[in-house]
Amino acid sequence: MNVGEKTIERDDSFSPARAVYRTLVHFFSYRFILTRKQSTTTHVEGFDLAVLPSVFHPKIFLTSAFFARFLQSLDLQGKNVVEIGTGSGILSLSAAKAGAKSVIALDINPAAVKAANLNAAKNGFEQVRAFQSDLFSAIPAERKFDIIISSPPSFSGEPRDDADRAWHAGPGYRDILPLFKQSAQRLHPNGRMYLLLSSDSNLALMDRLTRSAGLSSKQIAKRSIWVEAFYLYELSLAETDLIPD
Repeated sequence: MNVGEKTIERDDSFSPARAVYRTLVHFFSYRFILTRKQSTTTHVEGFDLAVLPSVFHPKIFLTSAFFARFLQSLDLQGKNVVEIGTGSGILSLSAAKAGAKSVIALDINPAAVKAANLNAAKNGFEQVRAFQSDLFSAIPAERKFDIIISSPPSFSGEPRDDADRAWHAGPGYRDILPLFKQSAQRLHPNGRMYLLLSSDSNLALMDRLTRSAGLSSKQIAKRSIWVEAFYLYELSLAETDLIPD
């Protein structure tokens, strides 16, 4: 995707110091957060959430609150929504809070599916239903959506287990390579996809995948912390090149 006037490419091109830092962050996040053995509860962006073991924690990792606030600012009245990689379900709940008629929350991790369904019931959103799925695999091919939501794993590398799938998307981003073409096939003609990426991701690869899927993209929000930036993009069906930021 384009940020300013140039495309940023990260991932395996880190400086040695940056690579060591990222490795340490993953080590401590994986050991003390992602693989915790007990469920916990938290409150984020207006929701009371249960966070089960191996499920991405929406309070500790700031991307969830940033994306949730954006979704809650939209008018999704009457829209049909699907989320790819739901985790605790906070983004699906945010879409429902913004007026969505139906929300399907998908995740490959069965613990995330359980958490999302639990949190939908806990917060009173009957229109949110979660299912186990590898990307769109659980959804009939003819089913299309007004809105697609996804905050995919930021890094390449083989995930150790279901918990680590929230962090690593396989070598060369193997596990999310089909996401863009599948999303293009599932969007209504006037539909939109909202995608959150990290400055530490291989944004040049994501740009190429977006283009090859026949999608246009524009950056619509940014959140920076001292070590990283998060970019929120709006994607739509188009025959032309990406819309520059």
